[in-house]
Amino acid sequence: MDVYLPIANLSVNGLVIVLLGGLTGILSGLFGVGGGFLTTPLLIFYGIPPTVAAASAATQVTGASVSGVLAHSRRKGVDYRMGGVLVAGGMIGALIGAGLFSVLQAWGQIDVVISILYVLLLGSIGSLMMREAIEALRPGLLKGRRQVKKRRHHPLVASLPYRWRFYASGLYISPLAPLILGMLVGILTMLMGVGGGFLLVPAMLYILGMSGNVVVGTSLFQILFVTMLTTMTHALTTKAVDLVLAALLLLGSVLGAQFGTQIALKARPEILRLALATLVLLIALRMLYGLGVQPDEIYTVVPL
Repeated sequence: MDVYLPIANLSVNGLVIVLLGGLTGILSGLFGVGGGFLTTPLLIFYGIPPTVAAASAATQVTGASVSGVLAHSRRKGVDYRMGGVLVAGGMIGALIGAGLFSVLQAWGQIDVVISILYVLLLGSIGSLMMREAIEALRPGLLKGRRQVKKRRHHPLVASLPYRWRFYASGLYISPLAPLILGMLVGILTMLMGVGGGFLLVPAMLYILGMSGNVVVGTSLFQILFVTMLTTMTHALTTKAVDLVLAALLLLGSVLGAQFGTQIALKARPEILRLALATLVLLIALRMLYGLGVQPDEIYTVVPL
């Protein structure tokens, strides 16, 4: 089933794009990540221009997040107060990222920057997740891991002023910490087309010290609003959002998020983290390989 993408200016197999959206939707429900960290590089591998892939993936992440938030909200797995602070920071970061995106696009370096960011972020985060998952699966470390869980938020977070109570997360910390974290995620969302959940979820657990039962839902709540702003900003400034591509991705992701949520309730967290870490590292290695290989077309023509 061939479908023409007007902004990307090429034809693709529509069924493949829908299945890709379904896969990222499952990841959204499983891990609280928007799935854009997987969608964007896979679209690039498929032949979609990086700028169009990043902008359109943000639209797809919005749809997957809506479905995931509704599923987690039904079981009271969303801290709306914490989510509101993260959203505020994310929106500020998205506007900063929009300026950076425009500057890099004008210099003709945005495609290279997107690939380098993916290699650095996915490689480092994937390595940390892999190490933690392997340690969790070792039979002799269960007692040690119970001691780690007693640790609360990072000392730097504890030193910040103006503390608030986040009852659902079980925290009494400064809102400046989640605000700054949200800004960083917002910048990444704008530049890379990712929801930022692959960075946000570990940070919420190990830096903010949030309760594990609300991390996934709160992450999706933040991703929902930030990707909505990112999509609108891309549509108005870079004009790189391909609505046909986004619609095909959304079709699969909204359904996939529901399946992912059900799987997350039954599967062992350690196995899920190991699977996600493996996937992240494989994508990072593939992106690194792509940076060192001469493309088939050295020059491209971009419409003004």
